Amino acid sequence: MGDGTVVDGEAVAVELRPARLGSRTLAFVLDLSLQVPFALLVATVAVPLMLSRSSAFAHGVVVVATVLVFLAPPVLVETLTGGRSVGKLALGLRVVRVDGGPIGFRHALTRALVGLAVEWPGLLVPPLSWLLCLAVMVGERSGRRLGDLAAGTLVVHERSPQSWGWVPTMPPRLAGWAQRLDLTGLDDQLANTVRHYLARNRRIGEPARTRLGLALASKVAAQTTPPAPPGTPGWAYLAAVVAERHRRSLHRQAVRRGIAARILAEPAPDPAAELAGAGSGARGGRGFTVPPVP
Repeated sequence: MGDGTVVDGEAVAVELRPARLGSRTLAFVLDLSLQVPFALLVATVAVPLMLSRSSAFAHGVVVVATVLVFLAPPVLVETLTGGRSVGKLALGLRVVRVDGGPIGFRHALTRALVGLAVEWPGLLVPPLSWLLCLAVMVGERSGRRLGDLAAGTLVVHERSPQSWGWVPTMPPRLAGWAQRLDLTGLDDQLANTVRHYLARNRRIGEPARTRLGLALASKVAAQTTPPAPPGTPGWAYLAAVVAERHRRSLHRQAVRRGIAARILAEPAPDPAAELAGAGSGARGGRGFTVPPVP
């Protein structure tokens, strides 16, 4: 699953957005801001013990302190929270298995051990190991670090961005017809052009508004079936097509998020709530009749 795509048990492909270097670095800085005070606290106890005993005992104290600071916290936190550290939680990130499932103790321990050895603090040749770690994260298409590669894990975004702007509301009398529309031939560029036209049509003067609307309706009619009901105003036809396309897109997203939520063992969003919030009202203009499909 190097591209962030998971195929679940229902043979449905679910896209999980891999976290890249930028967001992961911010999460690391937040975690580090908590780790440093804890390390200082451990040092205040460890240093006097090291100075007052034999060298062998001092070496043992160093090992214990290293485990307490760099190994135990990430392993415990990621195991108990299902892959979320404080920094990851703040940025909406989570560690998952490459098959999309939640990680366990073994995955968290492997990530932490590799991190301790070659990433942070990088006990094996620190400067070179840090550069190697950065090179791997930049070159790996899912932004995985060495610890992820060894543990079979991936850091993903749990929050999905909203990609739609203003969308017209479905004209009520066209709702039934729109559900039967075949939109597979409608390309994204034309659909976005229509949406922008509907959002700005009141600012376009005549006769340019009608002429542009007719041209767009003709192009849309050539890429969709069935044709609009006779006498349908052009703006209503275009609004119905865009609104229906948006409704189907929201439905697909809700289904994917629901499947991803089941994979990640989290509550699924309510598709009805998402669909209920779609649209902010269609903007009409002077009506023009939809031309027949060529």
